Parts: sequence; structure tokens; C-alpha cells
Amino acid sequence: MKIGLYFGSFNPIHVGHLITANTIAENSDLDQVWFVVSPHNPHKKKSSLLHEFDRYDMVRLAIAGNEKLNVSDIEFSLPKPSYTIDTLTYIQEKYPNYQFQILIGEDNLTHFHKWKNHEKILEYYGVLVYPREGTPKTEFHSHPKVKCIEAPLLNISATYIRNLIQEQKSIRYLVPQDVEVLIHSKKFYL
Repeated sequence: MKIGLYFGSFNPIHVGHLITANTIAENSDLDQVWFVVSPHNPHKKKSSLLHEFDRYDMVRLAIAGNEKLNVSDIEFSLPKPSYTIDTLTYIQEKYPNYQFQILIGEDNLTHFHKWKNHEKILEYYGVLVYPREGTPKTEFHSHPKVKCIEAPLLNISATYIRNLIQEQKSIRYLVPQDVEVLIHSKKFYL
């Protein structure tokens, strides 16, 4: 099975994440895309994150019924902060018959050379890249293990959604309805 791993905080998951993952799942040779909920991204402040189980629950609700999408809590038991190469090594050992690639936004290519063991990620796994507006071309754009995928340009951010919630404004259509209900019922981000 070919699996695309879509790493993120998903704080909260929103329609931009879902459209991107579904577009790639439907328009590539992947069998599934797995949302890998990161307990702590080494490049983000931990204080702004909801608990990882709450973020996992939101992703689970958001993708319910889509057989091409799945959610993984694999990083919850790994040392924190999580580094992509460590997760890839662990997940490959756990699923030796699966083939994994990572999904990243094009903007990540500008600093991909700073990722821990980025050469090994390219050599053993490969990278599927979805477009981000205004991203300059890098040497990675022409790398044989980097494949740019055509997908809609979506400029929706979880920060924007969290700000709307704090201002008690509507987040309708920015997140799936079940996620919106959960956010309001548990008073997330207030």
C-alpha cells in the first residue's frame, strides 16, 4: 500500500487541509493519505496547541466516511518534539509492507535543507508537494524524489480560525460542521 503522510498540528483541522489531502489522494498513485497529528511541531510554540487527543478527535470527525483518508496518532508515543525522519523510521518498522511518502506545502521547500536528515527523507521516502502562492523555486523543485502535485491554492490558516473563535465570530464553512460543533461544545480556543 502507498501512503502519503500529511504531518501537522491541525489546530484545528480545516477545509484547506481536507481539500488538499483529498485532492492528492484522488489525483496521485497513493492508496491513502494519513493525517499525522503532531503533538509538538519543533517549529511552533507549544503553548498555543490544544491537547493532541482533542486535535486527533477533530481530524477523526473531519474525515469520517472517506476511505482514502485516515488519521494517525503514531507521534504521540515518540519523543517530543517530533522530527519527521524519526517518525518515518518508526512507521516504516511498524508497517514494513507499506510504502510511505510525505506531503508538504511548497513553502516548506525553501527551508527543507534545515530538516533533520532531509537527505534520508528524500532517498528512502520521497516528497509530494502541494502548491503555495508566492513560493520561490529551490533546488528541491527539480529533485527526482520531489513531485509537485496540482492542487487548489487555499489560503486558510488555523491561526485565522482560532482568532475568529476568540472574537466569537462564525467559523462556518471553514471547518467541517462536526468539528465546529465539537469546538463550540468543548469551548476550544476561548
